[in-house]
Amino acid sequence: MTFIELMKLFPKEERCINYYIKIRYPDGVRCNHCGSPKVYQETKRKKVFSCNDCKGTFSPFKNTIFEHSSTDLRKWFYALHLFLNGKKGISGLQLQREIGVTYKTAWRMLQQIRKAMGNSENKEFIDTIIEMDETYIGGKPRKDNDRHDGEYGNKNGFNKRGRGTNKTPVVGVIDRLNKIVYAKVAVPDSDGKKLTAKQLFNILQKVSRPGNKNTIITDEFPVYKSVTVGQHYHIVINHKQFYMQGDTHTNNIESFWGTLKRGIYGIYHHISVEYMQRYVDEFCFRYNNRKNNMFDVVLRQAKI
Repeated sequence: MTFIELMKLFPKEERCINYYIKIRYPDGVRCNHCGSPKVYQETKRKKVFSCNDCKGTFSPFKNTIFEHSSTDLRKWFYALHLFLNGKKGISGLQLQREIGVTYKTAWRMLQQIRKAMGNSENKEFIDTIIEMDETYIGGKPRKDNDRHDGEYGNKNGFNKRGRGTNKTPVVGVIDRLNKIVYAKVAVPDSDGKKLTAKQLFNILQKVSRPGNKNTIITDEFPVYKSVTVGQHYHIVINHKQFYMQGDTHTNNIESFWGTLKRGIYGIYHHISVEYMQRYVDEFCFRYNNRKNNMFDVVLRQAKI
C-alpha cells in the first residue's frame, strides 16, 4: 500500500475505526459482556458500542494494542504503514518526526505493533526439511582497553565471536520447503549455560511435535545430536570444511540471521535483552508474511 492509497482509504478517523471493527468482527459485532448481536455504534463516541440486551457499553478496542492510547487511529495506521513499508523497520525517533508525537509515544506504538506481530500461531513443520541454527546478538567483537581480563570470557579483553561470547543467543528453525521461520531468544538456564540440549529441544518442539519425522540440518555443534536423536533424520554440515554440499546447507536460516542483524544494527543500533524477543518476532513476521497483506494481518493479530 502506498502513502496515497493509505490517505484515500482512511481520510478520516471514523473510516479507521470502522475498518478495524470489520477486521476484528468479520461476522458482525457482538457484545463483549453477554455475546448478543443486538448492538449499535454510538453516534458521538464512535469507539463505543451499546448493547440492547444487557444495556451495557463496550469498546471494540478493549484488549488490543490500541487500548489505553489517546493517539488518533489515523496516526496509528500511518505508523503501521511506515513500519511495514520499511524492509528493516523504522526507529522511534524517525516515527516521532513523521507523525508528530513524543518519542515515548512513538516507542510505545512500535512496541505494541511488535507485540501484535508476535501473536501469530506457530505452524507445525510436518514431513519437511528443517534448518536449525543459532546466532548471537549484542554488539561487535572488539577490544576494549578499559575492560578487565576475562570480562568477555577472553584473557586478552576481546569479546569472542560465536559460542564463546557473552552475547545473547537466539535459536532459529526454518521450514525450507514452505519458507516459514520460527526463532526464540534462548534464556540462560539455572547453571548459567548459554545453550543446552533441553533449550534447543523445547524450541524445536514448538514447530515439530513428537511423532513428526523431519530432516534436520544443523552445523557440527554437538548439542544438536542429542536434540534430534531418535525422532528425526539428522544431517550435519561441517562449517570448518565447507558451507554447502549440494542440498546440505543452512543457508536459508543464515540468510534470515543476516536480515535480522542488519535491521538491528542498521536501524535500531542497540536493543536490550528484555525486549529482544519482540524484535525477533518482528523479523519472523516480516519473513513469514512477505507475500501477504501485512497491514491487515497485524490488525487481525492486534488483540492481546
